[in-house]
Amino acid sequence: MAGRRTPYEIYWEILVFCKTPRSFTSIINRCNLNSKTGQEYLDFLCHKGYLSSVQEGTQSGYLSTGSATEYIELFTRLYQSLFDTIPGFKL
Repeated sequence: MAGRRTPYEIYWEILVFCKTPRSFTSIINRCNLNSKTGQEYLDFLCHKGYLSSVQEGTQSGYLSTGSATEYIELFTRLYQSLFDTIPGFKL
């Protein structure tokens, strides 16, 4: 599958990447998002309870919650059934 990613793929990518705490900058760089769009995705995921804001010392970041696990698993299975492969991105 080529072309633009859907919002669902971007949500999945963010949630998988944030299984360990990640900074805003590392998320938007890794997921290839601009700051405005990246903040919109993060705000949405936080509002839905899939992502939480965390503080580590003086650094703030984001971490996937337990609720995100279900989304990650369901999206992965759906994607795999449609395309015979798992969604991928560079880690």
